[in-house]
Amino acid sequence: MKNVLIASFDMEVGGVERSLISMLDNFDYEKYTVDLMLYRHQGDFMTLISDRVNIIGEVPEYTTFRKSIGKTLSEKYFGIGLSRILSKLYANLKGRFKGIAEPGYYQLQLMWKFALPFLPNMQKEYDVAISYLWPHYFIAEKVKAKTKIAWIHTDYSTVYTDVNIDIKVWKKFDYIVSISNDCTSAFLSKYPELREKIVLIENITSPAFIKKMAEEKVDDILIGNNHFNIVSVGRLSYQKAFDNAIKALRILHNRGLTNLKWYVVGYGGEEKKLNELIKENNLEDSFILLGKKINPYPYIKLSDLYVQPSRYEGKAVTVREAQILSKPVLITNYATAKSQVDDGVDGYITELSVEGIVNGIENLYNSSATRKKLIGNCSLANYGNSYELDKLYKVI
Repeated sequence: MKNVLIASFDMEVGGVERSLISMLDNFDYEKYTVDLMLYRHQGDFMTLISDRVNIIGEVPEYTTFRKSIGKTLSEKYFGIGLSRILSKLYANLKGRFKGIAEPGYYQLQLMWKFALPFLPNMQKEYDVAISYLWPHYFIAEKVKAKTKIAWIHTDYSTVYTDVNIDIKVWKKFDYIVSISNDCTSAFLSKYPELREKIVLIENITSPAFIKKMAEEKVDDILIGNNHFNIVSVGRLSYQKAFDNAIKALRILHNRGLTNLKWYVVGYGGEEKKLNELIKENNLEDSFILLGKKINPYPYIKLSDLYVQPSRYEGKAVTVREAQILSKPVLITNYATAKSQVDDGVDGYITELSVEGIVNGIENLYNSSATRKKLIGNCSLANYGNSYELDKLYKVI
């Protein structure tokens, strides 16, 4: 049997984490032993990890990446704490100087680079080591393995990073797994010299599991009313563009569509900002942040329309999950959108702007025939794809 190591940050509720759970559920444990390295053993999805996976004990230095700088310093990890401070200062300064909308990716990149001297190596050697979430420094620099694989989960053409620093890390991997063709194209627009390393493996989805979870009883917040209910699922972050969603709902109400209600399942750093924007637009009763939910599927099932208003995505897991639940789906035209839905067949792609979201929702609201067409096509499609793991086994 071959020994496989998979590394990620934690198991908080999120699309990447859900895709990891699905992959681990479908792994061939007759041929492979799997160790899972989580920098922090936290998150509601911890209990969903297959019991056939060996979860490696926490390594104190790596847990600091999911703790505050103050907590890191109080635990006397001074080198890592200083690395965090320097990376934050440098990224914010450069962000202001260059007008970077979201310097967080660059800060994370610098944080790992500066902290490397203070992080321990893994002692065990593996046949295969998989870095499931960027930045990929841990597997690249701290693990011995015959084959190293890194995963792409986002549209790298839309986020600011230091390309020269990144290239040095990416080149330490034998293969780079992309989750869609559009994701690959976006990645290669930034790192064209890495073309020969790319392998396409889509996120693993389990329709049976999703449909079963969607049957769970939840608060009847969406049931028994006369509203047209929109649902979105995602982290409250710049990427997901829920600020644009709030502005769009205000315009839709101004146009007379006052029975629209929009529910967001998720949590994140922009919660305060979004609540202020909701209040500013007098949408307290219409745009509702439901917070973190371990199981978002009942909320998707109860919706009239699923909307992904993102500024960029790799391949949003939640879009496919909404399709599995036979929901009409509306997404913005981010760079990888065409890998998410077949426009007009099992989803609807609208312009990436506030006005685009407004027009897309208005069109679908006014056309029950279009919604029924999307629902029908989704219900007939087979979205199961556990066979995608065969590609990984071939690489291994």
